[in-house]
Amino acid sequence: MKYVKPIRLLLLLCLFAVVAKSQEIVEKAPDTVRKIILTTYYAKKFEGRRTTSGERYRSSKFTAAHRTLPFGTIIKVKNLRTGKTVEVKVNDRGPFSKKFSLDISRAAAQALGIYKLGYARVEIEYVLR
Repeated sequence: MKYVKPIRLLLLLCLFAVVAKSQEIVEKAPDTVRKIILTTYYAKKFEGRRTTSGERYRSSKFTAAHRTLPFGTIIKVKNLRTGKTVEVKVNDRGPFSKKFSLDISRAAAQALGIYKLGYARVEIEYVLR
């Protein structure tokens, strides 16, 4: 009888540990990467040409070129000056400039408000797979 209380306490602590561990797994979020970079957009001369992924470039689609991210990665791009945001899909490699890290399509550039300026500082956000 003198061991009943300690056993109950031990069982209760085990139950709390199991609940806490299950909570930890449920709350674990995917790895999201955020960076501030300079972006530009594709020139008109690329319309209809094949991208590195094999798709044809269409200026009316929300697509992008990045040097290292896997094809199909969805990037959330936010113009830091205006606060406008778009989502683009990586389907090409580039830009091959030390200054710029991302090329976006004309439609995405217009939606962000950088079409006439030609480039902008943006924050990108994507999930690592």
